[in-house]
Amino acid sequence: MKIGRLSELSGLSIDTLRYYEKIGLIDPPYRKGGQRLYDPDAVRWIDFLKALKATGMSLEDMKRYALMRAKGNATAANRRVMLENQHAVVLKRIEELTACAALLDYKIANYHEIEARHELADRKKRAR
Repeated sequence: MKIGRLSELSGLSIDTLRYYEKIGLIDPPYRKGGQRLYDPDAVRWIDFLKALKATGMSLEDMKRYALMRAKGNATAANRRVMLENQHAVVLKRIEELTACAALLDYKIANYHEIEARHELADRKKRAR
């Protein structure tokens, strides 16, 4: 598939795809008549890269992972360890965000109470 189509399917800009190719995150495409032609499996790989990025994995670690992936099954254990470590990072972040959400819930409930008391006081004033 051409780079424009890959951009549409992956949600990444053409510039980002070219950059990812340049730094080794995606395999260099087959070229025909000067045009990049990507394997259909590129979309799945890019989706995985986007997921890694969403976990907070650095581009450097993503490049290391991609290099190991290119070497095949001999690097499976190392890639598994990388993913296990990133999984731990994600779980820690979930804990942090859960605590933040609980604090926000508390503050929001507190503001609802303040607003309700304020509205009640205003009604009492108007009733006099």
